[in-house]
Amino acid sequence: MFESLSDRFDGIFTRLRGKGRLSEADVDEVLREIRMALLEADVNLAVVKAMQERIRERAVGEDLSLSLNPALQVKKIVLEELTQTLGGETLRITYASKPPTVVLMAGLQGSGKTTNSAKLAKWFKAQGRNPMLVGADLQRPAAVAQLRTLAAQIDVPVFSASDEVVLSGVGDPVDVARAAVAEARRLGRDVLIVDTAGRLAIDAELMTQVRQISDEVQPDYTFLVVDAMTGQDAVAVAESFHATLELDGVILTKLDGDARGGAALSVKEVVGRPIAFASTGEKLEDFDLFHPDRLAGRILGEGDLATLIEKAEGAFEQDQAEEAAARLMDGSFTLDDFLDQMQALKKMGPLSGVMAMLPGVPKEVRDVEIDDRQIARVEGIIKSMTPAERMKPEIIDNSRRDRIAKGSGSSATDVTQLVNQFKQMRQMMQQMGGNKFAKRKAKKAKKGKKGGGRVTAKGPVQIDKKAFALPTLEEMEAQLPNRAGASGSENSP
Repeated sequence: MFESLSDRFDGIFTRLRGKGRLSEADVDEVLREIRMALLEADVNLAVVKAMQERIRERAVGEDLSLSLNPALQVKKIVLEELTQTLGGETLRITYASKPPTVVLMAGLQGSGKTTNSAKLAKWFKAQGRNPMLVGADLQRPAAVAQLRTLAAQIDVPVFSASDEVVLSGVGDPVDVARAAVAEARRLGRDVLIVDTAGRLAIDAELMTQVRQISDEVQPDYTFLVVDAMTGQDAVAVAESFHATLELDGVILTKLDGDARGGAALSVKEVVGRPIAFASTGEKLEDFDLFHPDRLAGRILGEGDLATLIEKAEGAFEQDQAEEAAARLMDGSFTLDDFLDQMQALKKMGPLSGVMAMLPGVPKEVRDVEIDDRQIARVEGIIKSMTPAERMKPEIIDNSRRDRIAKGSGSSATDVTQLVNQFKQMRQMMQQMGGNKFAKRKAKKAKKGKKGGGRVTAKGPVQIDKKAFALPTLEEMEAQLPNRAGASGSENSP
């Protein structure tokens, strides 16, 4: 969604890096380009002006002309102001002292309220909570059925009117919401998510119904679900709902789309309420708290290591990853291990998204189209091998190669290329592991040669007691000079 904006910022800062000092005219030029980039991204004009003025004040105050690296200083200022425009900090969810914590979901029809209600329930469940969903959209019978289908996937109960009332389309959502609160308390559910009805456009009937439900359940949080693809219309919708419901936050959907993303950069300053959650895909797990600093870093090409680490922790088991790394270093890494790692990598989402989170990746590499079907092709080749072939790829000859290619729907060349690349990777990692071990061993040996350490065996020193014994009389007499000649003269006549 923010690719074009990221490209514009990348061009701005690239040109800045070529300048040793920045004059006031250079700062004005940078601000003009930033203004054009934000307007082209469909950011609200008032938001653009306010952000531009804040950047100007800070840039002039920092005295960039004296800075050793003015490009980095400007980038730092823009990053901080962009983070502030997006909301500043992540919303902290607190829970009611007397359960359940009630969350009211509002929005126009088609914005994704029902799907995101289920995503929010899954998120609460991951936090150790026991959520319950409420189907209060009785004007669209399919809404309750959709909510039940999604809830079954995450094992969360749904409370709504009877099937006859739902199919008739004449039920009272206020009564359903009131009964749901009592049912949640009875079942010990500590989070209650109320999915309300929507309209194609804002009207008095919609606002009246949502206000009545809100008055009845007294929600702890009221979230408005808006479609990021609608641009500035999403901001106008948020303003209208906020005037009626006193919103606590916004859930922004379809952040993985190809729209310009102006809604995300405008809603906080225009409406005065933060973006609480962001939906980045169609799957129920593509949903998390909105982190303004992380998104700002990604827009400016700084990557998003925090999110990448969180995704990796969720996709890879620590013990298995450590074992695989050890096998990779000692050369016992097999194609089965390789397959397990690839399947875990798929859980992290599209490879292009993973690449975008890596800091320092050049634009040319980041923009390369990565076909996720290549992973499926590699999986097919490996799964077409026998256990012995996965354990020892060296046994794969021409006949085995042809069989694997036919079984995986690929060519013999593809099989050969995969096996050769795997062998090269394993050999290189084994060499790295061996060099690392050798260096560690040499370091220990070198450390042992230094003075100051123990040079004797542990325990008391063994002393030769004979070295300290007094000589006997015979030994002393034998050491006297000319002892034999003296004895002879005494005995002579």
